[in-house]
Amino acid sequence: MDTIIALLVDIGDYVAAVLTALLSVASAGHAILYKRDSRATASWVGLIVLVPVVGAVLYWLMGVNRIRRRASELRSTSPRFTGQYAVLHGADRLLGPGLDAAHAHLAALGRYGDRVTRRALTAGNAVRPLVNGDAAYPEMLAAIDAARESIALATYIFDSGDVGQRFVDALARAVERGVAVRVLIDGVGARYSRPSIVRALTERRIPVARFMPTLKPWSAPFWNLRNHRKILVVDGSIGFTGGMNIRTGGLLDERPKNPTQDLHFRLEGPVVEHLGVAFAEDWAFTTGEVLPGPDDRPAVEPVGPIVARGIPDGPDADFETIQQIILGAIACARSSVRVMTPYFVPDASLITALTVAATRGVEVDVVLPAKNNLPYVYWATQALLWQVVKRDVRVYLSPPPFDHSKLMIVDGAWTLIGSANWDARSLRLNFEFNVECYDPALAEAATGIFVAKRDAARPVTAAELDGRSIPVRLRDGIARLATPYL
Repeated sequence: MDTIIALLVDIGDYVAAVLTALLSVASAGHAILYKRDSRATASWVGLIVLVPVVGAVLYWLMGVNRIRRRASELRSTSPRFTGQYAVLHGADRLLGPGLDAAHAHLAALGRYGDRVTRRALTAGNAVRPLVNGDAAYPEMLAAIDAARESIALATYIFDSGDVGQRFVDALARAVERGVAVRVLIDGVGARYSRPSIVRALTERRIPVARFMPTLKPWSAPFWNLRNHRKILVVDGSIGFTGGMNIRTGGLLDERPKNPTQDLHFRLEGPVVEHLGVAFAEDWAFTTGEVLPGPDDRPAVEPVGPIVARGIPDGPDADFETIQQIILGAIACARSSVRVMTPYFVPDASLITALTVAATRGVEVDVVLPAKNNLPYVYWATQALLWQVVKRDVRVYLSPPPFDHSKLMIVDGAWTLIGSANWDARSLRLNFEFNVECYDPALAEAATGIFVAKRDAARPVTAAELDGRSIPVRLRDGIARLATPYL
C-alpha cells in the first residue's frame, strides 16, 4: 500500500510539474506575442518564470487586454461609430490661413494629427481655462442648471461629499425638467468614497452606469483598464474637459482636508461634438444604449477663433494616440515646450524626445508636484529624472497642495489639455481624452498659469539627484522597475 501511495504521489508531482511548465510556457508565449511594450513583456515573462503559477495567474488577470476585442465588436456592429475613423485632412485648409509666420511650422503638426487620430480638426471654437474647482465647479453646475435637452457626464472619481451632492442635486433638477441625463463613472473611481455616489444618483432617478465595475470576480481582468476621462457635454454645444474629478478637495477656497490643485477647461464650438462622440462610445460600450449623435441634431455653430481636435485614447482602437501626438509636438517645437503633469514616468521614447529637443536649443520646462499623493510614483520619477535633467531639460517641483493639473504648450501657439498623465497607466492602460488647440491667445493664457506655478516652484538639480542616499536610490530604482504599470 505504501508503495502505491508513493507511486501516486510521484505521479501527482509529475503531472503538477508538467501542468506548471505548460502554463508558464503558454503564458510567457502569449506575453511575447501580444504585449507591445518590450519592457512590459520582459517584466511579465520574468514574473511568470520566477514565480511559477502565481506569475501566470497574475498575467492572465492583469496583463491581458480583453478590451480591444469587445470594443472592436461593438464598433463593427454599430453603423453609429464606423464613420468616426475616416482619415480627414483639414490641417492645411484650417491652419494654413490661421497661423502667422512665427507659427506656420505647426501646420505640419496638424497634418500629422490628421493621420494619427483619423479625426478632423474643427474651426470656430472657444476654450477657456478654469483654475481649481473654485472656478470650474460653479460653471459646470450653472451649465447643468441651464440644460434644456441633454447632459452627458463622464468622470473617473465622483465623490459623495459636499461637492458631489451639489452635482447630484443639479442633475436631479435637470431630470425633473425632462432633460435626458446620462452619468458614467469608472467602476474603481465610484468606490473612492463611502457610500458610493451611485446610490444617491439612483435614488434621485438619474440614469447612471459604472464603467467595468470590479467587485465581480469576472471583472478582475479590467483592474488596470480604467476610464480616466473627464467629460461634461450640455445640450451638445457646451463642453468641459481637463483633469478635474468631482471631489470636495478641489475647492481650495473652502480649505478642505485634502486640497488638490487642478485645471479644467470650458469649450464651445464644433469641437464639443468630439467630446459628445467619446462619451457616446463609452456609454454604448458600458450599457449597450446608442445615444443620438451629431448627425441627429443641428450643427454646432462657430463661436471663436480656435482650431481644435478631440483625441480619444485607450487600449483598443486608439492605442497610444495621445503619446504619438505628444511626440509629434515635441518634434515640431522650435522655441519652447512646457509640460505640467502630476505623474511623470515617461517611457524611453518620450525621454529621448524631450532631451533631443532641449539639446537642439528648445527651452523644455517640466513642472511636477513636490509632494505626490502616490509615493511610489514619486519614487519612480526620482529614479529617472537624471536622464532629463542632465540633458538640459529644466524640471521644477511645485509646493503643496498637491497639483493634479495636466497641460502642455508648444511654441506659444499649441496647447494640449485633457485627462492624460505622462505615465504608462494613462498613455497605455487607461481610456483618456485630450484636446489639442491651435491658438496663440489660448496658449498665452495657459502659459500664464504655467509660469506662475513654475516661478513658485524650486528647480531640480543634478547634484540633488546624485546626492540621494543609497537606500533612497535603491527604493527609487525598485519603484522604477514597475514603470510599465505606473
